[in-house]
Amino acid sequence: MLREIIHIQVVKQRLEADNIGYVRLTQFTEQADAGVKQAVKTLRQQAGGKLKALILDLRNNPGGLLDQAVAISGDFINQGEIVSTRARHTEDAQRWDAKGNDILDGAPLVVLINGGSASAAEIVAGALQDHKRATLIGTRSFGKGSVQSIIHMGDNGGIRLTTARYYTPNNRSIQAAGIQPDIVITENVPDDLKGRDEILGEAGLNGQIGGGTAPTATTGSSVYIPPDKKDDTQLQFAIRLIDGQEKNDTYPPKAEG
Repeated sequence: MLREIIHIQVVKQRLEADNIGYVRLTQFTEQADAGVKQAVKTLRQQAGGKLKALILDLRNNPGGLLDQAVAISGDFINQGEIVSTRARHTEDAQRWDAKGNDILDGAPLVVLINGGSASAAEIVAGALQDHKRATLIGTRSFGKGSVQSIIHMGDNGGIRLTTARYYTPNNRSIQAAGIQPDIVITENVPDDLKGRDEILGEAGLNGQIGGGTAPTATTGSSVYIPPDKKDDTQLQFAIRLIDGQEKNDTYPPKAEG
């Protein structure tokens, strides 16, 4: 066998009926932002130059690189805060702002999340929700809103220490609480998976630091996604919502100001 670098495809796209684009992002790797941009470009070409709306699927996305979460949020938000971190000392706080242009040109955006959406996925979902740029559909996210730093201990090791929390633009800490979708839609879980499809998330981990601005989760959130898109209740609801077959006052979102 020959050694070689394996590039994992983290972005997949397809065009649903009525020029509705669908992009699934499975992880925030170095290729994530470029992949999302290319996916939207491809979908727009397939749609004859205009997308009716986009569905961004972040379900079971465990997160990854912070800079990619900031960049992807900035693909849909023209300006303003995306995320900030706050530590014990005020001077250690940091903030990241949008620096790009909306690659959808204002077309409606729906984001799918579930119990497996964590960390960077929650940063994107929270930013888009707070800016009223997207309608979130699904179930509560994982609740991983803490920052870890490596403290080196000479040549023989180090300590991985939690040093800060992530905050969304509206001053929400999602640590152990997760992001609540605008519209809660559950999947039809097969009988043999019921009970095993749910995880408590960060709130269920021993020693988690808590501190979220929403109540800490006490019940599980499903991670099940049907293999056949026809059976995917969350996806099909999103498509019907975009087509006007479902009514909800969170869609399309209305930006403040």
